[in-house]
Amino acid sequence: MKNIFISLILLLFSYNIYSQRGFRFYGKEDVKQHVKFKLINNLIVIPLEINGKELSFVLDTGVNKTILFNLTKNDSLGLNSISKIELRGLGSGEPVEAYLSKNNRFKIKSLISSNQDLYIILKDGFNMSSKMGITIHGIIGYDLLKSVIAKINYNQKVITFYSPEKYTYKKCKKCEEFPLEFYRNKPYINTKIQIDTTNDKLTDVKLLIDSGGSDAVWLFEDTHKDIKTPKKYFLDILGEGLSGTIYGNRSKIPKIYLGDFEIKKPTVSFLDSASTFNARKFRGRNGSIGGNVLKRFKVWIDYPNEKITFKKSSSLKKGFYYNMSGLTVVYNGQQLIKEENASRVIDSYGSKSEASNNKTVSFITSYSYKFKSSYKVETVLKDSPADKAGIKPEDIIRKINGKYAHNLTLNEINDMFINKPNKRINIEVERLGMTLKFEFKLKERI
Repeated sequence: MKNIFISLILLLFSYNIYSQRGFRFYGKEDVKQHVKFKLINNLIVIPLEINGKELSFVLDTGVNKTILFNLTKNDSLGLNSISKIELRGLGSGEPVEAYLSKNNRFKIKSLISSNQDLYIILKDGFNMSSKMGITIHGIIGYDLLKSVIAKINYNQKVITFYSPEKYTYKKCKKCEEFPLEFYRNKPYINTKIQIDTTNDKLTDVKLLIDSGGSDAVWLFEDTHKDIKTPKKYFLDILGEGLSGTIYGNRSKIPKIYLGDFEIKKPTVSFLDSASTFNARKFRGRNGSIGGNVLKRFKVWIDYPNEKITFKKSSSLKKGFYYNMSGLTVVYNGQQLIKEENASRVIDSYGSKSEASNNKTVSFITSYSYKFKSSYKVETVLKDSPADKAGIKPEDIIRKINGKYAHNLTLNEINDMFINKPNKRINIEVERLGMTLKFEFKLKERI
């Protein structure tokens, strides 16, 4: 499965973390601001208003610039001071053409920032909206976080932004605090992992805090003598970067530590050198920690004071699973669905009292037509359960385990594939006008 990964390595000028530009509190709530978010594929989606237009952005600590990559004719932003540039990121492809717009106004409730830079990619290589099932316009990270303290409550799906000048940390015995090291305005921590299953040796690693990666952990081979793909793995497409497709070996390792917090058997993707060429320009980096780990904690991200704090939640001990079907399912636009509406009518006759038993019960059936979501198979991993069953790319999904696909969200469909091994999956698809049915069991490959 292609896990969504959107963190970019932008080879652009980076200004100091204490730059005066940034979000500030305005209005009555001048100390803190609560913002509800959507959690989709372990990614945080927040509302961001740009020049008066509200859009949906992923909060991504792995990016140092705000990037807009889904701009339609209906999204009139009144962009100013535009100049053409090139951007390069993860992936082995060529740089992409983009535009830089200056002097933009960003707003999240009472948090406002003026004179902001915005990078616009006209060709959406991520195709993120189809992969997440909702419209995603872009990604924001450093520009938002550099001047606030952000407390992320994944369970309640709420971010609370605080003014760093007025926020006081409470004593927390069950918390682990780490200093943040910044490179190109991206946050890194030093921690330990156990890679070998045959001994308890711990390896010191420097990992990017990457809320824009849906995986648990990424490790870069050849950045440390101990970082090697385990014997049990399978080659997978991990996602799309700014410069092309990202490939890697998907596996598991025994443990990763965040201070005294022990995270057992996390899924780990070992990336090849071609896909991570630009990420490796920070020679001290060994990989990244993504949303599948971060969501198991309450997280205080504090760029102004260069630290991050973790407090474990009830989900810390839950197992790590991945898509065991081999299918990548994406949003396929709207379809017109005919739905039956049955109404129950009770008629009384020959009675002077409402309590009479002389009543006739009848049902009137009518039909309505509604536009609902359609989903299709984008890719099928070779030798996966879905591949062996006979499912092919471009198949339109009609039903999964007896449920009509148009009544499900893409997140709900993906959750069916991220489950314990041996779960039976029944899928009905449409292929070239024909209805086909398939059955397979989820199979763990690592």
